[in-house]
Amino acid sequence: MVTRSNRRNSGTRASFKAGLLLSAALLATALSGAGEARAFSLFGVHLWGEREEEVENVQDPVRYHVTFTVTGGDDGLERFLRNRSQLVTDESQPVDGDLGLLVKARDDLQILVGSLFERAYYGGLVTISIEGQNIEDIVGLPNFDRVNPVPVTVNIEAGPRFTFANIDIKGAPVDFDPSRLGLVTGTPAYSTTILSAAQDIVAKLKDDGHPFARITKREVIANHENATINVMIDAEAGPQADLGPIAIKGADAVDPDFIRTYSRLKAGQAYSPQELTDAANRLRTLKTFDSVVINTADSLDENGQLPTTITVKDGKFRYFGFGATVSSIDGLGLEGYWGHRNLFGHAEGLKLEAGVSRIGVSDGLDSLDYAGGITFTRPGLFLPSGMFTASLAAGTENPDPYNAKTVAGAVTYSFEQNDYNTITLGSTTEYSHIEDAFGTEDYLTFSLPVGFDRDTRNDALNPTEGIYLVTTAEPAYDFLNGTIYSSFDAVGSTYFSAGEDDRFTLAARLGAGTIVGGDSLEDIPANQRFYAGGGGSVRGYAYKSISPRNANGDETGGRSYVEATLEARIGVTENIQVVPFIDAADVSADNFPDFSDIRAGAGIGVRYLTGFGPIRLDVALPLDRYPGGDRFGIYAGIGQSF
Repeated sequence: MVTRSNRRNSGTRASFKAGLLLSAALLATALSGAGEARAFSLFGVHLWGEREEEVENVQDPVRYHVTFTVTGGDDGLERFLRNRSQLVTDESQPVDGDLGLLVKARDDLQILVGSLFERAYYGGLVTISIEGQNIEDIVGLPNFDRVNPVPVTVNIEAGPRFTFANIDIKGAPVDFDPSRLGLVTGTPAYSTTILSAAQDIVAKLKDDGHPFARITKREVIANHENATINVMIDAEAGPQADLGPIAIKGADAVDPDFIRTYSRLKAGQAYSPQELTDAANRLRTLKTFDSVVINTADSLDENGQLPTTITVKDGKFRYFGFGATVSSIDGLGLEGYWGHRNLFGHAEGLKLEAGVSRIGVSDGLDSLDYAGGITFTRPGLFLPSGMFTASLAAGTENPDPYNAKTVAGAVTYSFEQNDYNTITLGSTTEYSHIEDAFGTEDYLTFSLPVGFDRDTRNDALNPTEGIYLVTTAEPAYDFLNGTIYSSFDAVGSTYFSAGEDDRFTLAARLGAGTIVGGDSLEDIPANQRFYAGGGGSVRGYAYKSISPRNANGDETGGRSYVEATLEARIGVTENIQVVPFIDAADVSADNFPDFSDIRAGAGIGVRYLTGFGPIRLDVALPLDRYPGGDRFGIYAGIGQSF
């Protein structure tokens, strides 16, 4: 960025050019210096106890104390600058040697000047002194006190807030709207607004198929007499281009043609940064590669196309793992699995898994739930977005309403209709031996499930916007009893967020289903009837305990249900959420819910947001407890409840 000013800066006033260019890059550095807690920490968050200083890796520890003052500026400026200051953030941690303290202070000078520019204070003055001496006057290797913390003084004079005066933009796409970014005459001239505008221009030009779009001029002139900023941005679009031949590099065990097909990139399609990003993410979701990078050439080829290269690095194809779930009502569940991600060179998957649940709440080994199975997947079959799945599973299930032993084989094929919609077709054959409120019965069912999913969520584990809809229609025939029936089910979730960084999210879920066919309820296998209750349903009630009941009080399951959940995910810190919630459901023996026995649970939860998803802990109370039912439920897991 070229800068000019009609006023000379004093020696301690860092240069306008350096501060503006470095401010965005140094922000991440300024925020990354939080010290490690020794008393008690969870995932890096200090919870209680006095922090202990980390000195193991510091050869010559020098401690310091910061006096930080800000004169002028808006109400939130001092807090904003304190949060950016490395000296303040790391005050509890000693630096390494006298030179380490001096370097830290000089880095902080640049960070604070850049931070002032971010808030449109271009005439601000930052002075940092160590032991009373301005850091710009310290020459050579200093010698600071080793007995007491070294006094460090940071004085900031904010000066006037600058506003935009003249804004001159050339070469931007026709749909570029500077006002959308806040680049408007008379408004505060935040440096981030100028940088964002230039980045947005280039991004829009590239989205329009110009791979070599660039900013040729970005000039900012500060007028200190009237506290205004003149901005000039010139852009050059360059030629439009289509993708050229798609080259594959680094694939040792995976077929390059499969990689090319699954990426959905084709020679001749219009250049689009989003399409390249989507292709890379698509290949990463296979979990077959350690890395996926898609690069385009610096120039067009002789055909006027843009050569494109997909570079991959094969990962470890074999994997294993285990998982656990825990609930005060449903007990402990454990599972283990082994898998292979590239059986025949087309990212075919094979997974063997086994699990046991209801540990701690069952009467004995015979009443535990066991499950095991094997699953084969073949991505990219028939269609680039197609996924073929074949599975064989066996298990026992012993919730309160029934005891079931099952063996099932299934074949499914799913494909993406577009970026948000997925269609699934399948067939399932299942043998089941079931004891329930109606007695003991064997079933041999064949079904043809059809599903439609729509997912516009911005994050599967921690969504803050979008919708998620899952619908299924499953006609079935029981060979042993000659029963024809069909099940229809739909569950939809939506999310609304507000506040800074979406710190408040209101999440709602509604589900409904019905089973038609069969002369009576007992003609439908008990494990295919509808129930509610449990950690993924109405919290506070035992798993599948919400159900119609016979004269003896035994759960029979239902032909229909309606279920609703409402959560308020309230961020109290950057990583911690408090989540009050209420769940409710009605399960009926009729084809349509009659809402005669609505059961609801309410409670509060805590979420700790991590890089791999939220860690969830919920406590729920049943609002209309069944006789002898649990008084509360505690649930833990990874990811939001829905």
